[in-house]
Amino acid sequence: MTLAADSLGPTVCIGEILTEFVATTIGSGFGEPIPLMGPYPSGAPAIFIDQCARFGGSAAMIGAVGNDEFGRMNIERLRRDNVDVSGIGIDPELPTGTAFVRYRPDGDRDFVFNMWTSAAGSLAWTDAVDAIVARAGHLHVMGTLLGNATVWPMIECAAEIISNRGGSISLDPNMRKELRADPTTSARVATMIAMSDLLLPSGDEIFVAAGLSPDEGEETAIKHLFRLGVSEIAIKRGRHGSSCHEADGTLTRVPAFRVKETDPTGAGDCFGGAYVAARRLGMSTRQCLTYANAAGARNVTFRGPMEGIGTRQELDRFIQETELSL
Repeated sequence: MTLAADSLGPTVCIGEILTEFVATTIGSGFGEPIPLMGPYPSGAPAIFIDQCARFGGSAAMIGAVGNDEFGRMNIERLRRDNVDVSGIGIDPELPTGTAFVRYRPDGDRDFVFNMWTSAAGSLAWTDAVDAIVARAGHLHVMGTLLGNATVWPMIECAAEIISNRGGSISLDPNMRKELRADPTTSARVATMIAMSDLLLPSGDEIFVAAGLSPDEGEETAIKHLFRLGVSEIAIKRGRHGSSCHEADGTLTRVPAFRVKETDPTGAGDCFGGAYVAARRLGMSTRQCLTYANAAGARNVTFRGPMEGIGTRQELDRFIQETELSL
């Protein structure tokens, strides 16, 4: 198995915890008063780890929130879903980070974030963080965080500790090619890929991770990443389902589920959370991809980034009741 068994210790995610508000009207930007829905617990690492725990994997979150209702809401949601929240700091002065989302007529989204100037930006290595990392069995890394000067040292340190105790690492590249072009961030990406056992890219992100052009082809990018030390690449392909490429040449493809999209925020993070949890619990590649597809598809049918996160039993029902997009 590519990833360390769940029995070694929890899957850990480091990063932002946010409160999200979603506009109920379609339009461009936030330049006028509009109705909003929320607050919802959010933040890509928090969504990932909540899905991991809801599926049945052991899980812990490292982040920071404010001493306010938004912070308490996020902590309570994670705790309720069996995430270890002992590594979440509470900043006495800064507010919990926020995200506002609005959908454009073409389906794209506009965002307004208060992230790194909020409590999320006060994230620090504490005794509580040290205790979690010391017993962790797996680290999941969001590529968007590799450019953050505060979070990167924590990720690098945690990766070394967890690897040295026999744990494993997964990376969701989830980053723009512009970030990869920055020399400092590019070096961090290379370091992280070299330490990673599993990559979870979406579409063309595989080329960003490999530092190659799409013109060079997906097969070339995959072979290049395997040469760098990655053992498994699970690619999210949206309405085309997903595929897993393993270093021994094994290829597994699973179709998507046919659903009506309500809110796509967090779907990729739910895919990753379910995939990592299932893999660490010893399931087959096909089972992992099926559950991951179901987790992502189920989540987009709900309004709010974490409202559609399902337990294994809920995902089993979803799989039985939902048509595949063949």
